[in-house]
Amino acid sequence: QVQLVESGGGSVQAGGSLTLSCIVSGLRYVNYCMAWFRQAPGKEREKVGHVERDSTTSYADSVKGRFTISQDNARNSLYLQMNTLKPEDTAMYYCAIQRSWDCGLTSTRVDYWGQGTQVTVSS
Repeated sequence: QVQLVESGGGSVQAGGSLTLSCIVSGLRYVNYCMAWFRQAPGKEREKVGHVERDSTTSYADSVKGRFTISQDNARNSLYLQMNTLKPEDTAMYYCAIQRSWDCGLTSTRVDYWGQGTQVTVSS
């Protein structure tokens, strides 16, 4: 059974930083990326970015230069370092597993989701 468990969410003031973590277990895929999505109230879920098997990363324009995605060597853990946070970053953040061919930034095809962790940024 595949499980993704996020942690690290919370409340922070604008300009602050947070790091989210996601522990992945039970996954048997070889070619996949690990991704972060977010969903703000009243808005569609959007992809924040992902990291591929070779540690190549891609980011949405809205977070580029502020957020950093990383993984451990065994690909059991996924991280999202968020700096210079803005109120518009407020959302529920989800980690996800996508097959390699579904890893485009506009792709919403996800095989596994975590339960989400809330990030709230106040002005």
